[in-house]
Amino acid sequence: MAQQILVVEDDKAIRGGIVDALDFSGYSVLETGNGTDAMEMALKFNYDLLLLDLNLPGIDGLQILKQLRTSRPTIPVIILTARGSENERIMGLKAGADDYMVKPFSVKELVARIEAVLRRTPERPTDLQTIKIPGGIADLEKNEIRFKNGVHSELSVRESELLRYLANSEGRVVTRDELLTHVWRVSAGVETRTVDMHIARLRDKLRDDPSRPDIIMTIRGKGYSFENKS
Repeated sequence: MAQQILVVEDDKAIRGGIVDALDFSGYSVLETGNGTDAMEMALKFNYDLLLLDLNLPGIDGLQILKQLRTSRPTIPVIILTARGSENERIMGLKAGADDYMVKPFSVKELVARIEAVLRRTPERPTDLQTIKIPGGIADLEKNEIRFKNGVHSELSVRESELLRYLANSEGRVVTRDELLTHVWRVSAGVETRTVDMHIARLRDKLRDDPSRPDIIMTIRGKGYSFENKS
């Protein structure tokens, strides 16, 4: 069965060229040029990758991306935009984009980028909604931790994604660079202190004593390992 691409682009001529190239390359295509329709399609339809323009009528592309990352964090996304400044590229990547192409671009390069992102997709964690923890449960859909004594702790979207990625890698050492690449979606090799800070906050909310952890283990000089013993 052909992989399906959702194309969200408000310029009809550009969208048509993309759709034709994807059809020729053997992909099945869904398309829209309206932000409101795109939000509904992105959240409810089945597809393998989203090509997303940022400047859309109705709802801005960044809003769509942020909402998508909350409800469907494993869907790969490539941003298509005329906004080519460094700050705007960084903004899109931090919001959760897997890649970024500035118009005008070659459709051959676009197809190559799509193939590259889809090849990496199996490395991404599958959707995981709940995780049993000692004394309670982490609900990743609601972004909260609930303990049996009735105490709740709220999780940020980033903390939920971090916990999801670690849980899907249970028993394996996950490096800080890997977490930066797949959770923060920034290039490996940049400052990793932010990972340690998020791990510390996550442990606090999980009631996972850092001196004697039961859930998130620190592997000195390497990274972290999820070893849930509940």
